[in-house]
Amino acid sequence: MSKKYTLDLKEVKLIDLQLVGGKNASLGEMIQNIGDFGVNIPGGFAITVEAYDEFLKFNKLDQAIRLLMDNLVKDDLVSLRKTGLEIRQLIRNGEWPKNLKEQIKTSYFKLSQRYNQDGTDVAVRSSATAEDLPDASFAGQQETYLNVRGPEQILTSVRNCFASLFTDRAISYRNNFGFDHFDIGLSVCIQKMVRSDLGAAGVAFSLDTESGFKDVVLINGAYGLGEMVVQGTVSPDEFIVHKPTMKKGFRSIIEKKMGKKENKMIYSTDPGTLVKIVHVGNTQQSEFCITDEQVLQLANWVCIIEDYYTKNRGQWCPMDIEWAIDGLSGDLFIVQARPETIHSQKKDNDLVEYVIDQRSEKKVRLNGIAVGDRIGQGKVQKMYSLDGRDGSFDGSNFNKGDVLVTEMTNPDWEPVMKKASAIITNKGGRTCHAAIVAREMGVPAIVGTENGTEILLNGDEITVSCAEGDNGKVYEGIIPFKIRKTRLNDLPKTQTPIMLNVASPDLAFKFAHIPNAGVGLAREEFIINNFIQAHPLALLKHKELGDNELTESINILTRGFKDEETFFVKRLSYGVAKIASAFYPKQVIVRMSDFKSNEYSKLLGGKYFEPSEENPMIGWRGAARYYSEEYEYAFGMECKAIKRVREKMGLTNVTVMIPFCRTIDELQKVYGVMKKYGLERGKYGLKIFLMAELPSNILMAEEFAELIDGFSIGSNDLTQLTLGLDRDSSLIAHIYDERNTAVKRSISNLLKAARNSNTKVGICGQGPSDYPDFAQFLVEEGIDTISVTPDSMLKTIKAIYNIENKSNKTKKL
Repeated sequence: MSKKYTLDLKEVKLIDLQLVGGKNASLGEMIQNIGDFGVNIPGGFAITVEAYDEFLKFNKLDQAIRLLMDNLVKDDLVSLRKTGLEIRQLIRNGEWPKNLKEQIKTSYFKLSQRYNQDGTDVAVRSSATAEDLPDASFAGQQETYLNVRGPEQILTSVRNCFASLFTDRAISYRNNFGFDHFDIGLSVCIQKMVRSDLGAAGVAFSLDTESGFKDVVLINGAYGLGEMVVQGTVSPDEFIVHKPTMKKGFRSIIEKKMGKKENKMIYSTDPGTLVKIVHVGNTQQSEFCITDEQVLQLANWVCIIEDYYTKNRGQWCPMDIEWAIDGLSGDLFIVQARPETIHSQKKDNDLVEYVIDQRSEKKVRLNGIAVGDRIGQGKVQKMYSLDGRDGSFDGSNFNKGDVLVTEMTNPDWEPVMKKASAIITNKGGRTCHAAIVAREMGVPAIVGTENGTEILLNGDEITVSCAEGDNGKVYEGIIPFKIRKTRLNDLPKTQTPIMLNVASPDLAFKFAHIPNAGVGLAREEFIINNFIQAHPLALLKHKELGDNELTESINILTRGFKDEETFFVKRLSYGVAKIASAFYPKQVIVRMSDFKSNEYSKLLGGKYFEPSEENPMIGWRGAARYYSEEYEYAFGMECKAIKRVREKMGLTNVTVMIPFCRTIDELQKVYGVMKKYGLERGKYGLKIFLMAELPSNILMAEEFAELIDGFSIGSNDLTQLTLGLDRDSSLIAHIYDERNTAVKRSISNLLKAARNSNTKVGICGQGPSDYPDFAQFLVEEGIDTISVTPDSMLKTIKAIYNIENKSNKTKKL
């Protein structure tokens, strides 16, 4: 009886990995076990590893391949290229055994009949037995062919998949990770196509790919077939969904970033080609490729798949998933799913930080999307191809430690990428194959710079920093940096809760790994300055100003949003939500905007709406703005953003803080405006804190305490206003000292008044981390929480622990 060389995907499971490879095994497992949850997975069949073995045996290729591999010179790119080409050519020239050929044709005809088509369109994907293992990412090492139709195209594509087991990248990758080339078999997946050429497609991860933060789904997508997102040849849209609140029924999309999406891959009707790349219209480029409903549906499916694999493996199993939306039916499909292989394999609990020297003069040459969190340095070496056929630099001469600068890498470039100190590309997103490979190799990469190959010159010495958030920076010259490693398990536990001051939403997921009791201060100013960039009143009134340049800039900023107000509310809510989700369900105290007039005027269009003040530090700032006729509506948009975070996204761990509030009357007026725009103390558990930074806040502490849920001491302003000095003036900087007796006495008085009314008091200034004696004073006075910047967190924990330990010993004596 002849062997069965094809199996319907409904017949295979994960336990069949050695027979059908990782991709097929995973698809079959999902079809059988996850379909009941409503997850759509296209049908298909697997051509088994035994079929691959039979093909090699029939054509007597096994010994020929072994001989060529034995003569391969390791780490020699010329030898690698020559060997790979010869092996692939041998396989492509092979003939099909009759029985095997007939089984493949029969299975294809059955699949076509299932979809009521004579010769249905399919994807032909390689499925290696080492692919998608939990300890190595073989994703993208072999080939995929799309829009394949008819038995002859199927057979040609399958044979090409067999050959792709020996692409240069696959050979190099196996060498690099110690896999035996002949221990790996190849199966092929024949799967019904989803007409995403008329819709959209992309990649989704069930974690944050840079920090490994577990509680989000990261989605990248673009128009057309998904290969362009996977390959990184398009800058995709990006969406982030918070899993815990989504599972509670909230619409918790906490981030939306629009990519360029200039081109898309579609079906080709041209002879000899299966697909082609066409331009995307300008209108579509200015829209997100999928709706919020589709984002949430996809995120829910990702969680279902992650939960299933986690239960099946008995340990957390984050997933790397490819998805597609059929443009004809509008239905969403999962077309691939594999275990994530980087963060899930990290065993230690160490915090490793790459810290750029902030004291050095730095000139930013270029920005892009950061991949990883490291820093790399070296000389620029631009490449446009691996073989130099286009007249550019030849990859065989790429020096170890150079910075690779190119249009876009792909997995073929792996032999060069592993020699680079850093990688910079014009195109791509942080979920493409090249980014995954760079991340796995520990090479910092900045992708999607758009014009890196134009701006950077060969031989330039540069520093590539991925250690400062999602925004990767390329600095001119070699900038000093440090690597700090902390064993988190060795940190002591303090009695006083230590919270974090978090400015950048882009760093929130990374900071969430640091031991903390929540966020004591998240400033809206940073979010407005970086996420919104325009003055809120300029957004609302720019068309009335007659400034065409301003209007054009605002139109570019707000593309993809219904109107300017929606842009402000949603962008601010995304920034706040990203911080709140990183620390959920711990308390996150968000301070409403506290720009001064000279700072507001620097925002886009701000010059039209800001007064010129002699001393902005004690002028029109904080609470005074919120209820003013001129600014009330702008503050109302802030309230709408916070309401959206808490009530639509479900992040009720957000506490609001009012800054620079001079009087009880001011606070009550602010409450009136907040209520008008949907925020009310106590409603849905909303707590409101007051920034205690004015002498009036201290002197009237008991009266303020009746109207709030807590104080947060702003020691910077409290010091300058208690001592009557301008902290920005260098002439009197020597007087500025948070440890001054007058300042400490004010804090003591506040703590006493707060205790009498059972009101919480924290501090969010830098003093406790800079001065151990000041920290000791706060602990002894009974401060409820201390909040410091992340770079001070570890030393503050140790200092507070020592103070508490010393105090406990003294009490016992």
